[in-house]
Parts: sequence; C-alpha cells; structure tokens
Amino acid sequence: MYNNMGAQPGVPMQPTNPQPTPFGNPFYGAGSGLIRGGLGAYGEKILGSSSEYVQSNISKYFSDPQYYFQVNDQYVRNKLKVVLLPFLHRGHWTRITEPVGGRLSYKPPIFDINAPDLYIPFMAFGTYVVLAGLSLGLQGKFSPEALNWLFAKGLFGWFLQVMLLKVTLLSLGSGEAPLLDFMAYAGYTFTGMCLAILGRIIWRYSYYFLMPWTCLCMGVFLVKTMKRVLFAEVRSYDSSKHHYLLLFIALAQFPLFTWLGNISVNWLF
Repeated sequence: MYNNMGAQPGVPMQPTNPQPTPFGNPFYGAGSGLIRGGLGAYGEKILGSSSEYVQSNISKYFSDPQYYFQVNDQYVRNKLKVVLLPFLHRGHWTRITEPVGGRLSYKPPIFDINAPDLYIPFMAFGTYVVLAGLSLGLQGKFSPEALNWLFAKGLFGWFLQVMLLKVTLLSLGSGEAPLLDFMAYAGYTFTGMCLAILGRIIWRYSYYFLMPWTCLCMGVFLVKTMKRVLFAEVRSYDSSKHHYLLLFIALAQFPLFTWLGNISVNWLF
C-alpha cells in the first residue's frame, strides 16, 4: 500500500529510469576510446593517402624546380651550341639516367647536355625584353608602356610554345612529362630571338638572314628533342601521325618567330 502513497514531505523521490553516466557504466569510456581511436586511425589514413597522392602528382607534373638550375659555364656554352647549331651536334639526344632510391632518375643538366634547364630560358627571355626595348629606343618609339607590351607578348609567345609541345605529346598517347620540361624546351626559343634582334640592331639587313636561320635551328632542335626525349614517355603512337606532328612543330616556329621578332608597339603586327 505504500506504493500508492504520494511523496512524503522531506523525503526525496528516487528516479525510476536513471540515465547512464560515465561513472555508472564501466564500458562507457572503453567504447568511446575505441571509437575515437578508430576515427583517428581512419582520418590519418585518409590524410596520408591524400598527401601522397598530391605529392606524386606534383612531382609528376612539376618535378623539382632546383633540378633545372643545376648548371655551370661549360653546360651553358655547350647547350647554346646545341640549340643554335643543332646540325653540329654529333652525340645522342637521349637523356642520361641514374638509379636514385631504387628507381631510375634523370641526371641534372650539369651532368647531361640533353637535360632541360630553366636558367638559359629565363636569361634569354630577360635579354629578349632588354634588346627589344633597345631596338624601340633606336627607333624613337621607346616608352614604359611599350616595354610592358613586349614583356606580355614574350610571355604569351612562351605560353603558346608550351601548349604546342604539350598538346602534341598528349595527341600521341597517354604519356606524361613534367610541365617544367615543356617550359624549358619552349623557353629556348628566346635564344634564337636574341640573336636575330641583336643582328638587326648591329646591321639592319642581317635580320632577314638570322631570323629564318634561327627558326630552322629551333625547329630541328625541337624535332630532335621531342622525338628522342619526350616521346620516350609515350606508351604507343602511330608512326605516320608521329611524323606529321613533328613536321607541324617545325613549321610552327616560323610564324611564332616572325611574330615575336616584330618589335613594335602593336600586339599583332
């Protein structure tokens, strides 16, 4: 009969359904610890795989920038001879490999004349802008705005050359090469451009001989390089398509050089 009685004054009521607490459940801490440990291990696995994926793609497409600046005076002289006089290059065009960390890796430019570098392209690009400004000054057309236009024009021409090589490689197969390789090979364009512009500054009519010559040399250099070096990354390709694309790369140098060599305040002509 005491169960039907109401609450007595001064006597607290006991809860009929007590809520579980960490202190009352001996498995509460162990269960939450297992959950936290499992989620932590799963999160570390996801983050680790993601970082490895990002690093592998960065190394695949961009490689190590320091690699492209390992040059010396001897390499620069020999590389300029190969770019400006490719007909006289009697050695092979393939790059030299060495085992590093259990896999084959290409030797840096200081040890391989066929390795791409970014030192010569950047120096040649800067020299191109300076010579173009000097040419405008001799014509009485120099201005900071015109120099800015020439700088942007040179960068756009560099970009077009990179896209030409990149699209050509992708059209032949699924092979991939680091983007900095394409930037290096495309940047050698400005070595010939500097020679042609310098010749026009010294003697005006020499430009009409040097410009076709540098176009031809750059075309031969890129054909040899793409055929023996970059196409090694392609798994399979059609032989006839291969030769047509090589010819297209060589012929594309003439309009590109003509456009970049036209030192004026206009964008197109």
